[in-house]
Amino acid sequence: MKAMRLAHPAPIETNPLALSDVPIPEPQADEVLVKVDACGMCRTDLHVCEGELPSKLPGVIPGHQVVGRVERSGLKAHVYERGTRVGVPWLHRTDGTCEFCTRGRENLCPNALFTGWTVNGGYAEYVVAPEQFVYPIPDAFSDLGAAPLLCAGIIGFRSLRLAELERGDTLGIYGFGAAGHVCIQVARYWGVRVMVATREEKHRKLAAELGAEWVGGAYDDPPEPLNAAIIFAPAGELVPAALKNLKRGGALVLGGIYMSPIPSFNYDQLYWERKIRSVANNTRQDGIDFLKVAAEIPIHTEVHTFPMEQANQALQALKHDGIQGAGVLMVSSSPQDAT
Repeated sequence: MKAMRLAHPAPIETNPLALSDVPIPEPQADEVLVKVDACGMCRTDLHVCEGELPSKLPGVIPGHQVVGRVERSGLKAHVYERGTRVGVPWLHRTDGTCEFCTRGRENLCPNALFTGWTVNGGYAEYVVAPEQFVYPIPDAFSDLGAAPLLCAGIIGFRSLRLAELERGDTLGIYGFGAAGHVCIQVARYWGVRVMVATREEKHRKLAAELGAEWVGGAYDDPPEPLNAAIIFAPAGELVPAALKNLKRGGALVLGGIYMSPIPSFNYDQLYWERKIRSVANNTRQDGIDFLKVAAEIPIHTEVHTFPMEQANQALQALKHDGIQGAGVLMVSSSPQDAT
């Protein structure tokens, strides 16, 4: 099969992903082999390619927002029939026995494996995944429209849950890429007011179109205090900027797997029971719950498509905020592009 492999982590401008011929993977007993139609692009892919996340698998194939059809199942995999459309997310497998897995917190499993980082992902014509860790894709979404839901959407959803908001509360979103443009739609569906701070004018325009009550630059202060804020941009310097706009008792949720260093700030910005918390991965239940809500709304994803062979160029555009909404690689010749 054709795949985009990472020989060695390097700046994405040096085109570290190489189009390669590799064997089609064999599904283990509990796995399914998925023929990939589309794969969403995520900043985590960029962090893997550039080495900001440590290399775990030499020659890894990135990509963890995979939409495709089940081609074949392992001997003990009986959930999905051949041809079923499924999504393969970031969380590839957990041990199921640790203290976190047994308490419903499998996203914290110390032995977890991750699609496109510790195991091969979806920048390829085929991918394997445990059948218990893939999701059926609701009919409401096309292949291209569904791809960004599988990480950007799920992580945005988990971030909203951890923000502990109520109807009528005010949320600040810092950074408005793939996750932000899905998150705002869920927040508004739940009756939450949204303010967006982001550096690119095209992203501010999209935020306003999606119902943000105020939009401004990344370090601009919203017109009123916030009940909670979510930072999707991997910029640690936004932490004190967001903290100072929180009401007493407010939560600041950090939605990325990687962030640049956080500068020091005065304790009075954290006092009055404000809190900072990170989001680590997602549970399978997060995905199930989110896809149900996404179909109810229904979520509209703004996508910019690229052929798989242009993954380097696509990630360069992502790095430099050149993509409005979400970037998606077209892996098959004709992914479903309309609902």
